[in-house]
Amino acid sequence: MKIFTSIWMVIVFAIVLTGIRIDNSDTVKTLRYKTWDHFQQVEPRQAVSDKVVVINITESDIKKYGQWPWPRHILAMFHANLTDSGAVLVNYNILFAEADRMSGKEYLKNFPFPAEVREQLAVILADTDKVFAFAIKESKNVVLMSSVKNNADNVIPSTVPIIEKGNVLPWLYEYSGIVSPLTQLAAGARGIGVNVTSPEPDAVVRKMPVLIRIGQKIYPSMLLENIRILNRSKRIKVIAKEHGIDEVLVSKKASVPVNHNAEMYINYAEPFKYTQLTVEEVFSGEHISKIKGKIVVVGMDAAGLSVLKYTPHGLTTDQMITAQALDTTMTGKYLFRVPQADTYEILFMSFLLLLLILVIPRTSVLLAVPLLFFVEIGVAYGAFMAYSNKGFLIDPSFIMLAVFLIWSHSTYNNFATQSRLKKQIKKQFEHYLDPRMVKKLQKDPTLLKLGGETRNMTFMFCDIRGFTPISEKYKSNPAGLTKLINRFLTRMTNVIIANGGTVDKFMGDCIMAFWNAPLETKDHQMLAVLTASQMQSELAMLNEQLTKESLPNIKVGIGINSGEALVGNMGSDQRFDYSVIGDPVNLAARLESASKTLGHTLIVGEATKKVIDDKFPFEFVDSITVKGKTEPVNVYTLTR
Repeated sequence: MKIFTSIWMVIVFAIVLTGIRIDNSDTVKTLRYKTWDHFQQVEPRQAVSDKVVVINITESDIKKYGQWPWPRHILAMFHANLTDSGAVLVNYNILFAEADRMSGKEYLKNFPFPAEVREQLAVILADTDKVFAFAIKESKNVVLMSSVKNNADNVIPSTVPIIEKGNVLPWLYEYSGIVSPLTQLAAGARGIGVNVTSPEPDAVVRKMPVLIRIGQKIYPSMLLENIRILNRSKRIKVIAKEHGIDEVLVSKKASVPVNHNAEMYINYAEPFKYTQLTVEEVFSGEHISKIKGKIVVVGMDAAGLSVLKYTPHGLTTDQMITAQALDTTMTGKYLFRVPQADTYEILFMSFLLLLLILVIPRTSVLLAVPLLFFVEIGVAYGAFMAYSNKGFLIDPSFIMLAVFLIWSHSTYNNFATQSRLKKQIKKQFEHYLDPRMVKKLQKDPTLLKLGGETRNMTFMFCDIRGFTPISEKYKSNPAGLTKLINRFLTRMTNVIIANGGTVDKFMGDCIMAFWNAPLETKDHQMLAVLTASQMQSELAMLNEQLTKESLPNIKVGIGINSGEALVGNMGSDQRFDYSVIGDPVNLAARLESASKTLGHTLIVGEATKKVIDDKFPFEFVDSITVKGKTEPVNVYTLTR
C-alpha cells in the first residue's frame, strides 16, 4: 500500500518510537540495563580498593562448627578474632532477629524447673546473646543488618538522625515493614542499616537504595551507614528538588551520588580480585594482615543458606554485592546518570530519526548500509566511552533500535520508490530511447529531473503526406493499414533512437521527437538533421519494399527547429508523461506542416541552421509567416 511506504508513515512510526521511549516501560528499562551490563562485562571496574574483605561462612565451616545457626558464643569468639585482627568495620550480612535457641536462657524454657532453679541454671549456662552483644559493644565496629518485610511490625528507630530538605518522602522506595536485629544486639552496634537492593524487572542487582521509607520514617542502608561511620558523621542529610532526590550527604565534604530515587549504581569489579576468607581461616589467626585496617563483610556461602542474586557478572552472594557497593565508594569510581538524561536521549534520538527520514530518501540503497553502520557504531561507541572514561551512563540501546527500525523502514521505502521509478522509466522510455540510455536513467534517476527544467533542445516532427488517400485504400482492411503504419513508425523510430533522439509521442501517423533530454546530448542540432537525412534514406528503402508488395508508397514531411523549452514530467503523481513544451516546439510543428506547401520533404529552422551551418549543405527555401508568429522566419532545407 502506498500509505505504508510513504514518508508520512515513516514520520508517524518515528513519533510512535519516541512515545515508547518517553513511556519508559519495563521492557525499555530492561533493554537499557542489559546494555549497561554489557559495558560492565566488557570493561569491569579495574581499580579494586583492597580495603574490603569478604568472610564467607562455607560448608566446611558448617561441618567444623556445627549446624547453622551457631550458638552466639561462637560468633562472639569469631567477632573477637576479627576485632583483634584490626578490622575497621564489620558488616554482618546476616539477620540476627531472634534470640539464640542454643542459649542456656532459651534452653531452660523447655524444662519445668522452678523459677529460682531456672535463674541459677541460666547463670551457669550463660546467656549467649548477652555474650555476643558484649563483643559487639566492646569492639565499636559493627554494622548490623535489618531487612524489609511486608506486614512486619518490628520497626526500630534509626540509629542516626536524618535531616530532610525539600519533599523527600515521595521519591524514596516505600516498604510496609522492617525486621530489625535483636534489641540486645542492636544496642551495642555502631550502625544499623537496611540490606535492600533496587527492584528491577529482570531481578538483576544494579542499584542499591541508600535510603528507604516506612510510612513517614526514613531508614539508611548498610552502605550509607558504612559511609557515615567512616566519615565520623552523626547525621545524614538528604536534599530533594523538583526532579527527585538531588543529594545525600553524610558530612559537609562527603556525599553519595544517587539518582532521583536515592539509588546508587554499583560499579562492579571482577569478583575474584577481592580477598575472601572462611571462618576457619579467621580462627586460625594466619590471615591477620589481610584483615587489619579493612572493612569486613560477613555472609553465608554454604549451600542452602546463602542468598544468591543476579548481577551483570552473573550469580553471586549477597555479601559480595555489599562488598562491591562498598568498594565502589572506596575507589570513588561511581557511575552517574544525570536527572535530565532521559530528556537529552529522547531529543537526540528524535534528531537522528528526523535526519534519517530526510537523508535516506536522497541516498542510494547501497550508501544507506554504511550510513546505518556509521550511526549505530557512533552511538554505541560514544555511550561506551562516556561509561569507560567518566562513569556516565548513557542509554544507546533504544536509540540504536529506533535508528535501525527507521532506517529499515525508510530504506525499504527508498528501495520501493527507486524500484517503482526504474520500472516507470523503463516503461516510459524503453520504446523511445536507446536501451543504453534507459539503463543509464535507471541507474541514476536524478538525471531525469522530475517536475521539468529549461533546456536548449532540438525538436523534430515527421508526418505522412497524403495519409487520407492511403487510408481510403484500406477501408476494407483496417488491420492492413495499422500494419503499414507500424512498419513506417518502427523504421523511423529506430533511426531516431540510433542517433540519440527521444521519441516523445506518436500522434496517429505523426512522430514527435527531440534531442538533449532526458540525457544531455552534445551536437543535438547536428544529430537531428542527420537523423532526418537518414530517415529519408530509410523511407526510400521501405518504399522499394512496398512497391514489390504492391502497396502504396509513403511520403513524409519533416520539420526541425531548436531553442529553449521546458522538458520534464507533465501530468499527475499517478500518471505522467515525459514531454516538452515551448515556442520552439510549436515552430518545429509549423515547419513540418509548411513543408507540403514549400515542396520540400525537410524544412529546418534558422535557429538550428545557425549552429551547424558548416556541417551540412543548407539551401535557403523562403521566409514564411507561420501561425502564432507575427514576424516571418527563414527556413532551409538540405541540397540534394
